[in-house]
Amino acid sequence: MSGVLQQGYSMGYVFAACANLGVGGSTESWKTFLEAKKEGKHGTSPGAFWRDTKAMLRKEWGLVVYCVFLMTWFNYYAHTSQDSYTTFMLTQKGLNNAGASRASILMKVGACVGGTIIGYMSQFIGRRRTIVISALMSAVLIPAWILPEGEHHLSASGFFMQFFVQGAWGVIPIHLNELSPPAFRSSFPGVTYQVGNMISSPSAQIVNAIAEAINIRGSKGTPAPAYGPTMGVATAIIAMGIVVTTMFGPEKRGRKFEQARAAGGGERAFVDTNSTVDIKDIEAGNNGLEKEMGVEMKAGKS
Repeated sequence: MSGVLQQGYSMGYVFAACANLGVGGSTESWKTFLEAKKEGKHGTSPGAFWRDTKAMLRKEWGLVVYCVFLMTWFNYYAHTSQDSYTTFMLTQKGLNNAGASRASILMKVGACVGGTIIGYMSQFIGRRRTIVISALMSAVLIPAWILPEGEHHLSASGFFMQFFVQGAWGVIPIHLNELSPPAFRSSFPGVTYQVGNMISSPSAQIVNAIAEAINIRGSKGTPAPAYGPTMGVATAIIAMGIVVTTMFGPEKRGRKFEQARAAGGGERAFVDTNSTVDIKDIEAGNNGLEKEMGVEMKAGKS
């Protein structure tokens, strides 16, 4: 194992060389990050950041609530559909530890493949549409996910179930980033995700408590905790919750952030990539669009 561990060094070198192959050759050296750090200190202070944050929350509180709600659904979705699946195969389906482990590995391979492919597809068919289709497909697969017997069948159904569960998840990083107020495009996705994750933290315990309180006949004819029905019903409810929440939510696919500044970085905040709104206007309850419209009209006349 020592040799395998040490080759992390060589593998890191391979990754670095691949990165250099793609972005190397620049006339600017790695020391540019030092200059960027110096520039970042100019005009930025904790007070300015919190001023911008409070102004953003006054204007975008509805978006914050929506994203936290969506992330609560999604975290319940992931944990309910995967955390107890190995226990389900061991207790209700009678698999041994090796078989359940192999099925779990294939299940997570499906998650990796689905997250990559479906996340990429969202660039073409839209964020919300992709999430809705993936959630519906996972709901349709629930019977095939919990009813089969045997390692091979459970491995296959687990693979495709997680393909669509994590496929929907594959859209979330870019979807949250695009929904974020541009000045908060780094902190907003992380905070809303973590709050949703905190709210959904008891998901596995809830599933386990309900399943172990009910006994059904297992694959060997002996009483077993009702993990299958519990996970199936819970996942169906959560998937439909995601569908409805996503359908009525916003989408800003293709949103650009090139001109947006970081929060607290100056006197003017970009709350949208197409509009420059002064913080004082936000605090006064004015979105600044009238000011911009006036500028555009003058430019049109000239």
